[in-house]
Amino acid sequence: MINHPHHQLAAVTRYCAERGILLDVREDGWLLVLQDTTRRHLIFGYDLGLNSAVAHRIACDKAATAALLAAAGVPAVPHAFVLAPALTGAREPAWASILERLETHPDGLVVKPNEGTSGRGVTRVTTPAELKDALARILDTGASAAIAPLLEIADEVRVILLDDVPLIAYRKQRPVVTGDGVRSLGEIAAAFEPVHLRAALLRRLADEFDAPALDAIVPQGEQRLLSWRHNLEFGARPMLLADGPLRETCIALARDAARVIDIRYASVDVVLVEGQWRVLEINSGVKMEALGRHAPVLVEQACFAALDKIFGSPPAG
Repeated sequence: MINHPHHQLAAVTRYCAERGILLDVREDGWLLVLQDTTRRHLIFGYDLGLNSAVAHRIACDKAATAALLAAAGVPAVPHAFVLAPALTGAREPAWASILERLETHPDGLVVKPNEGTSGRGVTRVTTPAELKDALARILDTGASAAIAPLLEIADEVRVILLDDVPLIAYRKQRPVVTGDGVRSLGEIAAAFEPVHLRAALLRRLADEFDAPALDAIVPQGEQRLLSWRHNLEFGARPMLLADGPLRETCIALARDAARVIDIRYASVDVVLVEGQWRVLEINSGVKMEALGRHAPVLVEQACFAALDKIFGSPPAG
């Protein structure tokens, strides 16, 4: 298993200890069995088991989610569905219609696994060759893909909801460095990471920049983004939103999106594009590992609130 839910496991372990619930940890925390005197409950990965199977499947499908939100009038980033030829009996994808999307969006497209998470396999493309290559890497595995327009995202916020109640709302702040006129982009970026994290950073940078760009000296005072993605796994930092219009706007949009697919516990990513907030995706598995490194208390509180929906709130006092 990868991306072990360590912070979630710590929260569930403490919850069970406080409530007298038996906890059986399997697969290094990936599979949990909780049991009290009246019920037995399973947690798999980041799915705490609150959502219906249908809501979970829709949230896992980027294209289906986008289509339902658009039909309901909720602003959302469109995602076109591409099925692997191996599942249709075709020899290759319908390239003519796929390439038309690039003509419609000359600024570029984003190709991603339709059911992927954490930004893995997400690729920007601006040419037919890049589009075909990115799709082939996904479809050759037998998976489906989603294609979205490449947008200039000014801001991205994640809202974690439980039965319409916002538990956490935070901005995903992309990593940025400032030049000193002496060091290269790669050297400046490496200096800001602890030694044990530098290898992972360099791998991420190699995916974002070519060698000349990494080796180029950054002029004094100039800033450089280290990633076009807003994913925490790619170096973005969570910045909790203070009460105010921005937080209220993002929460209201997230609520609308969650209601459309009838999901109870989810994280909803909303993005600011050309002055308008839109839903990017809904996640049924609420992954908070990266956030847990910055705000472990909030992660524990969110897990406790979700588990109380299953086992009931403790008596007051």
